[in-house]
Amino acid sequence: MLNLHAMKNIKSAKIIHLTLVLIITFFSCANDEGSITKIPEPIVLSFELVVSQQNTLRITANNTSTGINGLNSYWQFTENGPKVTDEAGPEMHLYDASGDYLVTLTVEAPEGDIQLSKTVTVTDSNEMQPPLKDATNSFSVGMAVKSSQLNTQHSDILIREFNNLTAEFEMKMNIMYPSQGNYDFTAADAIVNYGVDNNMNIHGHTLIWHTATPEWVNNFSGTDEEFEDMIEDYITTVVTRYAGVVRSWDVVNEAIEDNTNNLRNSVFRQRMGDDYISKCYQFARNADPNALLFYNDYNITFDVGKQEATFAIVDDLRSKNLIDGIGAQMHIDIFFPSATQIQSIIDGTVSRGLKMHFAELDVRVNPNNDLTFLTEARAIAQQNKVREVVELYNAIPDANKFALTVWGMRDSETWLIDFWGQPDWPLLYDDIFKPKLAHKGFLEALDN
Repeated sequence: MLNLHAMKNIKSAKIIHLTLVLIITFFSCANDEGSITKIPEPIVLSFELVVSQQNTLRITANNTSTGINGLNSYWQFTENGPKVTDEAGPEMHLYDASGDYLVTLTVEAPEGDIQLSKTVTVTDSNEMQPPLKDATNSFSVGMAVKSSQLNTQHSDILIREFNNLTAEFEMKMNIMYPSQGNYDFTAADAIVNYGVDNNMNIHGHTLIWHTATPEWVNNFSGTDEEFEDMIEDYITTVVTRYAGVVRSWDVVNEAIEDNTNNLRNSVFRQRMGDDYISKCYQFARNADPNALLFYNDYNITFDVGKQEATFAIVDDLRSKNLIDGIGAQMHIDIFFPSATQIQSIIDGTVSRGLKMHFAELDVRVNPNNDLTFLTEARAIAQQNKVREVVELYNAIPDANKFALTVWGMRDSETWLIDFWGQPDWPLLYDDIFKPKLAHKGFLEALDN
């Protein structure tokens, strides 16, 4: 048996041996300059695939691999598909159609390429969602159009999704009556005929609007009586031409001056008097007694003074049986106006026994100009706002419903970009005609 002194010597020898091993190991890993050579980190491939809610044909691929610093890598988003360099950060890819796709990440390692593959399933929103017009039978679902869009890819969506058309600008006075005595119905006829051929209702927009007044009308050289006769001839000619085909008309558009809430001092008021509005409605009623006649204006959901001024115009027309409905322009954003404010124009319209038109719907997502692209969060916020608007409309008594009209098809075509001078994505379809979450929100509101 070893004595205590011998055991202590053995323990000390072991400690000295271990220390020498550590020192030898340390210096064996040092290079000539004295630095430590790092043992290479093992390569572990991994990546995440996320299908966008905003566009369900689009995925985001995020490389989460370890041990690949300094190595080249690339994606293939279909089996044996083209190679896409793996840049820093997530990579986006858009598929053309629904299906299951094999996504492969390849890393070019020193000992040979290393690969990892996953399958992702994407679906085309057009295949997933029913047409808007089929989601309700209590009101029309409308779209603003240009005649140049009728024989393009727009047409497929128009026919599939909508049953009410509004000319965005080609049924206004400056287009249809460009010079005295010379009418031009080329574009208007194209839109009306397209609607008839595809079993769509036509909403005429708009007979009288100060912004779309031809210069020759603003500078009319005849007497006030001759001016009024000219306006009567114009309204009669247009409405009679489309009698029995155009279901409804915005006779006068935006007649109220901002801030003052007085009648706008347009050439029509100057030449025909303060009662020019009722005169124009009478001309339209005489030309087609069966057409529905609307007054249309903006900001009347939240501007209390302007709303009161609108109802004053409408009440005068109602007393003469010259109006059938009110068009509330829905140029809104994801934050404003509130549901309560929108409900106020509904209540005032319904209480008067008139039809409610939610006209010119677009929902801005970038009112504060803090976006350079449409984020998922804002797309969802837009979806929620569209759902809110459609739910409010759908709750209107059926007798007071008319149509809900979207003001443009694709985000890139919206008038708002030029008007505000900043990017925005306010419509139901993206630039490649794919329905956005806003489109889904519209349908969700009608999914009872």
